[in-house]
Amino acid sequence: MAKSGKSKEPPGKARLWLGRILKTALLGALVSVIAIVIAVVVAMQSLPDYHSLKSSPNGQMIRVHAADGSVIVSLGPSFGQWLSYDQIPQVMIDAMVSTEDKRFYLHPGVDPIGMARAAWVAIHNRGSGRRMQGASTITQQVTRNIFLNNSYSWGRKVREMVLAMALERKFTKRQILELYLNKVYFGGGAYGIDAASRKFFGHPATGLDLPEAAIVAGLVKAPSSYSPTADADAAIGRAGVVLDLMQDNGVISASEHQSADLASVKLAPEPPQNSVRYFTDWALPQLDVLIDEPNEPLEVYTTIDLGMQKAATAAIQANVPAGTQGALVSLDRDGAVRAMVGGLDYVTSNYNRATTATRQPGSAWKLFVYMAALEAGYTPDTGVTDKPVTINGWSPRNSSGHFSGDIDVRTAFAYSINTVAAQLGVEVGFPTIADMARRFGVTTPINTHPSMVLGTSDVRLIDMTRAFASVARKGVAVTPYGITRVTTAEGRLLYSHQDDSSRVLVAPWVAAGMTDLMQTAVSTGTGKAAQIGRPVAGKTGTTSSNKDGWFLGFSSGITTGVWMGRDDARAVGGLQGGRAPARAFSDYMKVAVAKRPVEQFDTQVTLPEWQLEPDDEAYGVPDTGSDEGMQVDENGLPLERGVVRDPYSETEQELPQADEPDRPQPQRMDQQWIDNVLGRDRQRPASPPAGRPTP
Repeated sequence: MAKSGKSKEPPGKARLWLGRILKTALLGALVSVIAIVIAVVVAMQSLPDYHSLKSSPNGQMIRVHAADGSVIVSLGPSFGQWLSYDQIPQVMIDAMVSTEDKRFYLHPGVDPIGMARAAWVAIHNRGSGRRMQGASTITQQVTRNIFLNNSYSWGRKVREMVLAMALERKFTKRQILELYLNKVYFGGGAYGIDAASRKFFGHPATGLDLPEAAIVAGLVKAPSSYSPTADADAAIGRAGVVLDLMQDNGVISASEHQSADLASVKLAPEPPQNSVRYFTDWALPQLDVLIDEPNEPLEVYTTIDLGMQKAATAAIQANVPAGTQGALVSLDRDGAVRAMVGGLDYVTSNYNRATTATRQPGSAWKLFVYMAALEAGYTPDTGVTDKPVTINGWSPRNSSGHFSGDIDVRTAFAYSINTVAAQLGVEVGFPTIADMARRFGVTTPINTHPSMVLGTSDVRLIDMTRAFASVARKGVAVTPYGITRVTTAEGRLLYSHQDDSSRVLVAPWVAAGMTDLMQTAVSTGTGKAAQIGRPVAGKTGTTSSNKDGWFLGFSSGITTGVWMGRDDARAVGGLQGGRAPARAFSDYMKVAVAKRPVEQFDTQVTLPEWQLEPDDEAYGVPDTGSDEGMQVDENGLPLERGVVRDPYSETEQELPQADEPDRPQPQRMDQQWIDNVLGRDRQRPASPPAGRPTP
């Protein structure tokens, strides 16, 4: 009876197929090894030398320093000093190797055991969307940081492995570790252990101890999550894991683990990142025109005084009316910006109201009106009249609602009399006032309507502060600046600020007269709230419907401008320049000038000769309306009446008496007289026809 079922294959045939599979696999493995060897050799030939790898850039870093040298902000990637392998503390090396690649000294650039573990994790997490993790060695991380990117693909992973093995063949383990520890990213913009140590602990990496090294080593896995400045508890917890790994690998003992007090590590304070950013946002774009260095790390030294900046921020926040914004600019006598506040809070609003916003200055604009008048011949004691005025249909009125009659220029300025400012505008000319504002640094459009004398043209706070600073400098132009010098990280000087005091905007006596007026405004006028216990000169400004409040002034070499108002330009009840802005000025300036000597203003006005005496007297011409006038010789020296001096003799001759018919009449000092004196042979035009005005 025949057996049912399928007949079995002979044992020899199964062994034949198994042998073929093994041979194919071995052949494939051999070909793969040969291909990998060839790829590694080719990659080795294309690798740059070690010096080039050290200098490969990760991006330009800019560190901004305050006036005292402290770092206020770091922009871009931050690089510390390059440390050789021998300079790196051993605890830092052990912590990094134990955490990132415990078989670093055994593998050829890739870790087969780690790859097998990662493959198992990948199979276990299949379909979960999680990436394969844990397979990258320190050498692979170096190749990724220098040659590749962090994109996740199998092609990039293969290139990374080939380059890693090429690195291992071309460089020593010590060199690879040196590259890694000086280039790996630790968060907060810090690349390399020295940058990380300076950022988080405030000292170079050469001084890292065991707890600090554990914190730094723990950052590589997730810099943003374990940053000690962002989450100290998370950083300490991660550092504890690093210490456990170090003990497991035998690089520290149990007693060393226990003695490593992570909670006692002192972190470096974070530099100010709020109001000072208004200043850096304004100053740093100027680097594009100051230097030409797009690659090297930069050290930018600025004028900002952190103590004054803190006082400025506090003054604005303490005095600004509810629902409004405030801004402050403070300049030293040469234009150095010592404090800048662009708003109540940079995080909430980074719009810089100190340098960008344009608002009407109100009566603070009278600085230019009165300077034009002083330059035209007025003095602080010149008499003026506060009376109703109408100019081309425009009738200004005073905030007091009444007119004071005959007063002097000093009183008119101190109490901000609008009618007098309008009359001065007519007298000197509105284009002249606009030219004065341009001369002193106003960069925004200026209208020349009659109402411009009351500050109806929009201006920037920094421009107005600049103008007041130029008056404080006795008429010499002041240009605000924020950068004193720029160097590379190695100290090579790229730029150094030079003060320019050659531009004189007005004569010193004009600036002295203006200072006299502004000092009176603070002492007895609208700016009394700005007093600080030492001489202050300044001016208030309030726009219509109380939309804007200004105070600008100077004392002891510091000029400060304050603005308050709403961003939407709506009215603010009770906002006046002599109230909240003046109080903020006072609060700030008391701190700003506290360590400076008291300076008295030079307000002794020395007028030019043409202002000291009437024109006729200046030319030495007798009064033609009376025979009692004084006569002078050809040099302008006075003569006794009835006596004439012979210029070629020491003898004196008597003049003819008045009743003698041949007595010559004194000449009138008119245009014909001037032409004769200057030797001009000028034909005077005929008189104009009747009814036509004389030109």
